[in-house]
Amino acid sequence: MLTVKLLSLALGCVLVAACSGRSLSDAPAGKEDKPKMDLTAMESPILFAGDATTAYRDPAAIYHDGTFYLYVTVGKIEPDKSVYWHTAWAKSRDLIHWTDPKIFTPHDQTKNFASPGCVVRDGEDWVLCLQTYPTPNGRQYGDQTSRIWTMRSRDLENWDPPELLRVKGPDTPVDKMGRMIDAFLFRDKDEPHKWWCFYKQNGASRSWSRDLKTWTFAGSLAAGENACVIVDRDEYVLFHSPGNGIGVKRSKDLTTWTDEGLLTLGQKQWPWASGRLSAGFVLDLRDDPRIGKALMFFHGSRWPERDPRGGWASYVSLGIAWSDDLADWDWPGRAAGTP
Repeated sequence: MLTVKLLSLALGCVLVAACSGRSLSDAPAGKEDKPKMDLTAMESPILFAGDATTAYRDPAAIYHDGTFYLYVTVGKIEPDKSVYWHTAWAKSRDLIHWTDPKIFTPHDQTKNFASPGCVVRDGEDWVLCLQTYPTPNGRQYGDQTSRIWTMRSRDLENWDPPELLRVKGPDTPVDKMGRMIDAFLFRDKDEPHKWWCFYKQNGASRSWSRDLKTWTFAGSLAAGENACVIVDRDEYVLFHSPGNGIGVKRSKDLTTWTDEGLLTLGQKQWPWASGRLSAGFVLDLRDDPRIGKALMFFHGSRWPERDPRGGWASYVSLGIAWSDDLADWDWPGRAAGTP
């Protein structure tokens, strides 16, 4: 009888961790003897700086065994002015020193795998969601064949070939799914064996699954792109990207949402992000004694996306900020009291 009770308690702990949006596999193992990370040691909010031929966009991150893994869209302008999009990863133990981004998707304009949404744990696998963004004939934005996919890994660095996410259901032909980008996966806070996928189509659309393979469409809501959903105080918090800034919404049930405002962080003081600040991804590590903050990764464009000087596939940089309450945010170099 004691064994049964212990097993029930252990299962309960796993379910609580899954509902909270945090993974037990990412929690500190054993005695915590490492000092708390000093986020103020960072001198600049820029993690990766874009230039005349490079853009870093759409960040997603995970913290595992003391290492941050950052997944990012890398845009490259070739000598012939053609643009290619790729997905890459970099890692760091202190958020200051990063490995060079390593591209792991094909150099292929008919695919252009990009916009990593998040990394989640499914059994022994890590699962990354991302999109294809075909740009044939020199077009700027992905065409109507843009779709969302997953890739699997055992080590967060080596990834299996992509698999299509058929979020409209198995009976919907691929060519009838419609254009969709910016996938994000998360577990239901009340049913931890139930997965949700948010993606950009008619606002923010959502579908659910119990195995990450067979999906049921469940509607949409008015929101921008690059959805990111976490759980806070038994509510879902949605971070999304309208025309500029990072919008915030809250919901108890994923159906009825309350607007919480718009975050623009230090954009007014940041020339590198003056064109647009977007694609906020929140990694909630407030319960991790080594970090104790919610971290926001985002990208900033020096100029608006359609500006001929850049701002789409060039001069786009990745930034970082952090918060205790998801409302007030700090970042490297912010002076006390600065709005």
